[in-house]
Amino acid sequence: MYMPADNAILLSAVNMKLRDGCESLEELCAENDWDREEVCSRLASMGYYYDEARNTFACKG
Repeated sequence: MYMPADNAILLSAVNMKLRDGCESLEELCAENDWDREEVCSRLASMGYYYDEARNTFACKG
């Protein structure tokens, strides 16, 4: 799957995939050939961080 260019759509797609079957961000990135650091950086620019315990991107605020 291509990485969405829009960060809000990326957030939605990533959290949906994490919720619906991927057990970790690493697994999701490997399945889609995405760079983990790029995903985290783009979502951090919107105020989100990867919460490993909940396996989701959550708002920092």
